[in-house]
Amino acid sequence: MRLIKKLTSVLMAVVLATGLTACGGNDSSSSSIASEPGSAPNSSSASNSSSGEKTYHIGICQLLEHEALDSATKGFQDALKEKLGEGNVQFDLQNAQGESTNCSTICNGFVTDNVDLIMANATGALQAAVSATNSIPILGTSITDYATALNLSNWEGHTGTNVSGTSDLAPIDQQEDMILEILPDVKTVGIAYCSSEPNSSYQADLMKKALDEDNIAYKEYTAADSNEIQSVITTACDECDALYVPTDNTMASSVETIKNVVVPAGIPLFAGEAGLCAAGIATLSISYYDIGYTTGEMAYEILVNGKDAGTMDIQFAPKVTKQYNKEICETLNITIPEGYEELASE
Repeated sequence: MRLIKKLTSVLMAVVLATGLTACGGNDSSSSSIASEPGSAPNSSSASNSSSGEKTYHIGICQLLEHEALDSATKGFQDALKEKLGEGNVQFDLQNAQGESTNCSTICNGFVTDNVDLIMANATGALQAAVSATNSIPILGTSITDYATALNLSNWEGHTGTNVSGTSDLAPIDQQEDMILEILPDVKTVGIAYCSSEPNSSYQADLMKKALDEDNIAYKEYTAADSNEIQSVITTACDECDALYVPTDNTMASSVETIKNVVVPAGIPLFAGEAGLCAAGIATLSISYYDIGYTTGEMAYEILVNGKDAGTMDIQFAPKVTKQYNKEICETLNITIPEGYEELASE
């Protein structure tokens, strides 16, 4: 009798266990049936993998926050999002706050992360990226002269390395023509820039050459950093009857300081780019958004079509525009000739 009871207990346990297993199997089947026919449980993952499209990872090192550099970065991102599809590109945008050591840290991090491409916005960022890698493609933008920035000799329009990009150089001879057009009686032009920016020195040399050809006197004034700008500009205003400030990131970051010196002194300033013209009367301007966009198009050619950055010629702004600052011109009682566009007020 006891044996029969034991057998009965074992048999009931087996039946119960079998029933529980069957219930578990039914839950799993129901879960599959609840999905759309042929779909994977994680539909978003399946969508990404089934499309076969790669997600590109782009590191962006921007030297500092400034209207011109911000516009170039936006143009770059817009171009790649349009060409690759917004879901197929990821940007790691980092700002170095004007510090070269931060640029190095950022770019070394991009190399560690094995990004597909580095976009370096401004000269300090480009130099840091080049020091960080010779294999990951690098595209620069807002760079005045690549040969100067990278200390390259026998320049032929492309680097021959893993670097290419776009230049923000507006024709210096046309900028000098603009000075003489607005101030035909100018006697001495002060050329002011940051001595730590090699591209600014390059532009200053071109301006000096252009002024020499027209027998216009000039004096050169350099600031080592932003702390020296006020005193340097003050001295320049005391000794010259016009100033020229080339495209220069340090000067651009202190544009209000410059304005607060030149306007009360009554000295007209000609700027290398539109952002600096907040302190000046006129500029021969390019669109930083446009050169950023062109940089994005170049990135697409590298990432998707396998172009070699080293063989890609440096690209320039498709057009330049004469612009003037109406407020400062009126304050200084300066008449602007026809053919200039008014700068948009902030």
